[in-house]
Amino acid sequence: MAQTEHSEPYFTEKDGALLPAPHARSWWTPGMLHGRLLAGLLARALERAHSGEDLHFARLTVDMFRNAPMEPLRATTERVREGRRIRVADAVLHSSVGPVARASAVLLRRGEQPTGFVPNVPEWNAPPPDQLPDTMKPEFPIQMFDAENNPIHYWGDSGTLRRRIWVHEFSPLVAGESLSPFVRAALAADAASPMTHAAKKLEFINADYTLLLSRLPMTDVVGLESGGHISEDGIAVGHATVYDIAGAIGHCTTTALANTRTTGKHPKAAP
Repeated sequence: MAQTEHSEPYFTEKDGALLPAPHARSWWTPGMLHGRLLAGLLARALERAHSGEDLHFARLTVDMFRNAPMEPLRATTERVREGRRIRVADAVLHSSVGPVARASAVLLRRGEQPTGFVPNVPEWNAPPPDQLPDTMKPEFPIQMFDAENNPIHYWGDSGTLRRRIWVHEFSPLVAGESLSPFVRAALAADAASPMTHAAKKLEFINADYTLLLSRLPMTDVVGLESGGHISEDGIAVGHATVYDIAGAIGHCTTTALANTRTTGKHPKAAP
C-alpha cells in the first residue's frame, strides 16, 4: 500500500482544539474515537511541551479509562519533576465528557554507554516489510506474521507461535504535521494489547500500556513481537518487544479487561 493511498490527517487543530476526521473512529464502538489516537495525541502534547536537548523519552504510560466521543479534544500538560538527569511530565486529554485519557512520561538525559556485558534481547530475524505480502487495509495498517515469518490474517492464526507485526502509520495525526519518531512509537504500541491478549477473537480490551524505549525508532515502520500473556478472573497482563528495521528498541507492557460483549469488529488483514 502506498503512503498516498490513505494520508488524510486524523485531526485538525483549531484554536487549541483537536477536531477529529471521520476515519478517527473506533473499531469497537460507534461514535467513539480510536484509543491509539488518544495515545498519539498525549505523546504529541508531551513532546511539544516537555522535550529537551539530550533528553530521551524513556517511558510513556498511557491510561485509557473512558470512551472518547467523536468530538473536539484538548490536551493539557504539567511538568512534575525537573532534575539534572531526569524530567517527569503528565498529560491529560479532555472532551465534553471530561478527562478521557492521561499519560505520564519519564525523560532521561543521554550519556556515556557502559561497556560491561549484559545478556541482550535475541536478534530479530523478521523480514523487512517489503519482503512480506502486502496484507494491509487502509483502516488496518499492520502486516501480521508468526514467529516463523508466515503471514497471518488474524492474531489467533499464529497458533502456539508468538505473533509479530510491522505497523505502518500512513495518516498524519494532526494536519500539517509529520509524525515524530516518538509519536509513531506511541501509536504503534497500542497494538501490543490485541497481539498479546487476542485468541480467535478479541475478548480483552485495553486498559493501559507502558512503552519503554532505549532509543527512538529510526524508520517509518515499527515492529512488535508478543512476549507473553497471563490472565485470571478476566484480568490480563502481557508484554511485547518493540523493534525498528535495525533491531530491538524497547518493550511494551499492557493490562486488559475481559469484555466478551464487544460491539465492534476488529478488522483483519487482507487475505
